[in-house]
Order: sequence, then structure tokens, then C-alpha cells
Amino acid sequence: MKFDLSILAKHIPFLLEGAWLTFQACLLAVIGSLVVGLLVAAARTSASPLLNRLSAIYVDIFRNIPFIVQLFFFYFGLPEIGIYIDAFTTGVIAMSVAGGAFTSDVIRSGILAIDPGIIEAAQVSGLRKSTILRKIVMPIALRASVRPLGSVFINLILTSSILSTITLNELTGSAKIVASQTFRPFEVYFVLLVAYAALTWFVSILISMLHRYLNRNQAEGAV
Repeated sequence: MKFDLSILAKHIPFLLEGAWLTFQACLLAVIGSLVVGLLVAAARTSASPLLNRLSAIYVDIFRNIPFIVQLFFFYFGLPEIGIYIDAFTTGVIAMSVAGGAFTSDVIRSGILAIDPGIIEAAQVSGLRKSTILRKIVMPIALRASVRPLGSVFINLILTSSILSTITLNELTGSAKIVASQTFRPFEVYFVLLVAYAALTWFVSILISMLHRYLNRNQAEGAV
């Protein structure tokens, strides 16, 4: 078989539409998982036993169930009880909820790593708990968690390929359609491999740059 990428030329616009859909879903899922992760991490480090327990149960559940099962539950299960959500929204919600469980663990680790003296100094100065959490604890925890959070977000990008199983024509779904139309799966999936590799590499570079920027003062102090 002759390797020929030219056969995909007329399908490029369709593949780009799928790539754009992937970008939108991943961006919204990253934002959603970060918001969920922040809330859950705050609950898990709070003084409330109830919030602590409920957030721990949430993390245990969504970290130990395959994502495709969660996705099918949201897309195929919820309509059985009268809740109908379109494929795109379902995908974003499912990725946000699943990603939030992993994100919360990363942020929680960052919170627990903070020097207790910093929090005590803020309390002595008369700041309220909510202010300390919002203005001091979370910014420090996020800055320390940039790299592991980047890994979680990259995993979300890779996970987005599973959305094709609920009829969403994102990048992988579009590639499957093109492969069935051209009967050239080798070329189609080769392009898909390169696309995902390039995308995750680009995101990892951005994460590294962000990490260096947020921790520049520490690096300068070390010098």
C-alpha cells in the first residue's frame, strides 16, 4: 500500500471542524474541572466533618469509575429519568466532573504543603477564614500545583477522544467518519496521532512557561 496523505486534502475542512469542537470541549472542561477541583479541595481541607466526608466520597467515586461508564451514564442513563442533555454539553459536564476529582487532589496537596506559619500570621492579622482561603491559601496552592494540574489537563485532552462514542464528531469522531469514507484508515489515524501529539506537546510547553512565570520570584531569590 502506498502512503498518500493527498487523499485527505478535501476532508481537511471537516477534520478542522472536529478539531475546533475538541478545542471548545477541552477548554470548557478544563475550566469546569478547575472550578470543581477548587470547591472540592476547599471542602476536603475545611473544618467541617460533613463537607470533608462528602467531598472524599465524591473523589473516591469519580476516580475509580472508568470515564466511559460515567459518560454513558450521563448520556444514555439520565434520559431514562427525564433529563435530556445534548452530546456536547454532556461531554463537557462528564469531563468536568471526572477531571474535578483529580484536580481537587492536586490542589488539596498544594494546600496541605503550605507552611502553617503563613496561615497563622494571616489569622493573627485579623483576616477572616474566607479571605485567607481566597487571597492567600488558594493562590499559593495553585502556583505550587501548576505542573501536576497540567498533567491532569493534558489527560482531559486525551480523554476527549472518548466523546466520539456518544456521536459527537470531535477530532476522533471526524477521523472515524473520514476513514470510513476514504477506506484509508492508516493515513487518517496517522494524522490523528500527529495531531494529538502536537496538541499535548503544545499544552505541556505552555504549562512549563506558566510554571516558570509564576515561580520566577523564587528562582530569582535562589540566585
